[in-house]
Amino acid sequence: MTRANNCMEEKIWEAMKFVYDPEIPNVSLLDLGMIESVSFNDGTARIEVLPTFSGCPALEIIRKNIEKAILKLNGVEKAYAEFIFHPPWTTDRVSLSGRENLKKNGIAPPPEYLKEDGTWHVNCPYCSSPYITIENIFGSTACRSILYCKSCKNPFEAMKFISVNL
Repeated sequence: MTRANNCMEEKIWEAMKFVYDPEIPNVSLLDLGMIESVSFNDGTARIEVLPTFSGCPALEIIRKNIEKAILKLNGVEKAYAEFIFHPPWTTDRVSLSGRENLKKNGIAPPPEYLKEDGTWHVNCPYCSSPYITIENIFGSTACRSILYCKSCKNPFEAMKFISVNL
């Protein structure tokens, strides 16, 4: 790999910080851990992306947003975002800043582990209370559930725990 290619790959990684999930404002695909790899060769950029769910209805929007952002970089003639399924995306890929930005959007970040009994628990993103109930296992997207905080009385969504290490 040439030094120029390496420099361009760094620029691509930097650009990924500003490509946001279309369903979660201000949370980048990079913070969600969806970007697996980037490569650049002879004017062509390739980005491998891990979907949070294979049936996500926003995948085509995500692909177009990635390619559009990369094509803005000087020296990039072609950009291809490709969805891959190995390794699978898991919630442990969400960065610390991604977790904080989820809370700012009223979404509880995914738990970092399962309890011994196989359940997972999150705190309210508004008041941090642990006193919550699950209202519906299915939220507005396949990767979220609807919960209710008994302390501040707010409904909210939480990202579901997804791991391959169960």
